[in-house]
Amino acid sequence: MKITTKSLFSLLLFSFFILNFSAQEIYFPESGNWEEKDPATFSLDFSEAVQFAEANEYSESKDLRQAILKGFQHEPYHEILGPTKRRGGPAGMILKDGYLVAKWGDTKRVDMTFSVTKSFLSTTALLAFDKNLIADLEDRVVNYVWDDTFEGEHNSKITWKHLLEQNSDWSGELWGSYDWADRPSQEETIDDWRNRELHEPGTHFKYNDVRVNVLAYSLLNVFRKPLPTVLKEEIMDPINASSSWRWLGYENSWATIDGFKMQSVSGGGHSGGGMFINTEDMARFGLLFMNNGNWNREQLISEDLIEEAVQPSATNPNYGYMWWLNVDGPRQWKNRDKDIFYAAGFGGNFIIVDRKENLVIVTRWLEPSKVEEFIHKIYN
Repeated sequence: MKITTKSLFSLLLFSFFILNFSAQEIYFPESGNWEEKDPATFSLDFSEAVQFAEANEYSESKDLRQAILKGFQHEPYHEILGPTKRRGGPAGMILKDGYLVAKWGDTKRVDMTFSVTKSFLSTTALLAFDKNLIADLEDRVVNYVWDDTFEGEHNSKITWKHLLEQNSDWSGELWGSYDWADRPSQEETIDDWRNRELHEPGTHFKYNDVRVNVLAYSLLNVFRKPLPTVLKEEIMDPINASSSWRWLGYENSWATIDGFKMQSVSGGGHSGGGMFINTEDMARFGLLFMNNGNWNREQLISEDLIEEAVQPSATNPNYGYMWWLNVDGPRQWKNRDKDIFYAAGFGGNFIIVDRKENLVIVTRWLEPSKVEEFIHKIYN
């Protein structure tokens, strides 16, 4: 068959149209605007899930200072060191292919988001690696931080990956808080906690906010500028987030870098501080990860790094680089896709990412014990 110039041009034009259409499959909202679609467009119905979220509000006080003190009352020496904020009511959004298909509550209200902050923190670590500020996540952190934070036979073995997977067993004190005083066993005494046997870095998972804050401080030393500035410039501005979010540390979590006093932020709200953010900005962040780090044809985070971040760690199959994973394990949501991953915070704050179905689900102030039932209603 003879191919004419005209037919070749038509073929190229058709190919361009197909490629362009594929690239536009995912919708990316502009600043201050979000296109809505009826879920029936996608043969979906989220009405029961929305009603459930609205009816199962987090049962503790809206005065989050009181809720925090009650929630961590068994920890020795626990105190509020950073800002807190009275919370709003249940709120949430569901995205399909980037389009807003369901929402409830005040999605523009800025609230604390507690340990969801950890997934923002781990993202800054991925950026540091992408920018070659960290040569290898298997590198020992002692080679990057100038002071004595990682000195000693035990702490000097700790790598960036250990901190990201929360299996470093870092031992020490930071900003007046001790690692052993964070979520200690209630069957032991303070002397037991102080004199505990250390685990070899990389062999024992322990959810521990002091060690998470050590990661934040270490990244501050690597970037040599505040992590909120890094996040704003590299992630939040490019995804058209609002200007209302704040990432805060403690009253005493200040360091001097290059002659400038900078706050080292916290990785959650365990002692106050952490990420203060609205539901819509959380959904934008989830959409970025749903699309493998690409926002409207701009690769903000390496796709390979995102894939690495959501792999099960050796010490906890349900935990990656500060993202929870729905794989086989004690924290799995049964009968749900094993590729789902999510950020989770105190008080029922969640960003849930389903890359197979192109879904992002954000829910706030949902009673934590009800989240699995809520998820089942999403997919039923």
